[in-house]
Amino acid sequence: MQVYILKESNSDSRVAASPDTVKKMIDWGLKVAIQDNAGLNSNFSNEDYVKSGATISNSITDISKTDLILKINKPNDDEIALMNEGSILIASLDPYNNNETLNKLKDKGVTSFAMELMPRITRAQSMDILSSQSNLAGYKAVIDATYLFNKAMPMMMTAAGTIAPAKVMVFGAGVAGLQAIATAKRLGAIVSATDVRMA
Repeated sequence: MQVYILKESNSDSRVAASPDTVKKMIDWGLKVAIQDNAGLNSNFSNEDYVKSGATISNSITDISKTDLILKINKPNDDEIALMNEGSILIASLDPYNNNETLNKLKDKGVTSFAMELMPRITRAQSMDILSSQSNLAGYKAVIDATYLFNKAMPMMMTAAGTIAPAKVMVFGAGVAGLQAIATAKRLGAIVSATDVRMA
């Protein structure tokens, strides 16, 4: 089976498979091709993928020769047009807001799996894209907020005086919120949180 890893748009620095993941796929007997420089924004060079056993695709038309297509975000119209009938797409498809894309994939005869609909159960934890990305989002939100805050987060007692700790309010205590709370506390802030759920 031939696997093709598509490059994301410039606004998304992620890639659907790392060189380590590619090596695992090749160990399973799959052939893997990756679009030229698809991993560059994630700090994976073409050479990293070649060392793992992948081939570099210099033309997106190679997608028409593959059975399984991996992508982070939904494919664009040009990518869908190149897909073969009977091929399989695994991506984050936002199915409730993208009827047009889903209909194009259906008309093309592409079997699609929306990764964000993967059941969040113990057996499927390794495939849960929502928790991993939410975890990172909660962490990054606090780091970005700290940068914009432009003051120290923890209480600091210095010879020149005392700086009061920052007060941080986190709205929502799901996966992202819990990571935001933990990150803000580690930075020394006084943290409060609220969530609409009774629990």
